Formats: sequence, C-alpha cells, structure tokens
Amino acid sequence: MMSTVMQMEEFVVQSLLYDFYGELLTEHQRRIYEEVVFNDFSASEVAKEEGISRQGVHDMIKRCGRLLEGYEAKLHLVEKFLHIRESVRQIQTLTAAEQESGSLEQRMEQIRNISSDILEEL
Repeated sequence: MMSTVMQMEEFVVQSLLYDFYGELLTEHQRRIYEEVVFNDFSASEVAKEEGISRQGVHDMIKRCGRLLEGYEAKLHLVEKFLHIRESVRQIQTLTAAEQESGSLEQRMEQIRNISSDILEEL
C-alpha cells in the first residue's frame, strides 16, 4: 500500500506535469484527467458523465499520464523549473545568512555563481 507521503509526492508530480503540459492534451483528455486526478471523482462518475466505460476512463488517465511524462522526457521543463526554484531558495538563504556563515564577499560570489547557472539554464 502506498504511503500518504508517496501519494502526495505523486500528486505533486502529476500537478507539475499537468501545469506545464496539460494544454497539449485534447479538451476531452483534459476534462477527464482533471475530474479524476484533481477533483477526485471516481472513474464510474466520470464514465457516466462522459458516456464512456469505466475502463475507458482508466485507459484515458494512463494514456494522459504517459503523454505528460513523454513531454517531460523530451522537454525537461519541470526538471528545469525545480532546479531553478532550488537555486532561488539557495540565493534567499545566502541573502538572509548571518555574518557568522561566511564573509559577505563569499556569499556574494555564491549568489553570482547560482545566478549565472540560472541564466544558463534559461
């Protein structure tokens, strides 16, 4: 059985993939994916509403997941976003650091290096 933390992580991954690539799905795919994944409707409820089988809903969700993962495998937008977000967090930590955590010059050099990495990634 999947732990709550793993379920939350999977939901976050699905959310990020959908945020970045959801517009590449068809309207029909988006509607079904959103109802099941984000609105927590059952496959039976969505099947009834859409006039398709419950198995069709399950297949659509799996297909959409594979499509979204395939886009990420090719474009790496989520990966880049997460890396940049972590870099910005590092900059925030360095700018909030107390004097004991290194000289101002050292922190500024670290910030410049992180900023350069961000610009290269963009």
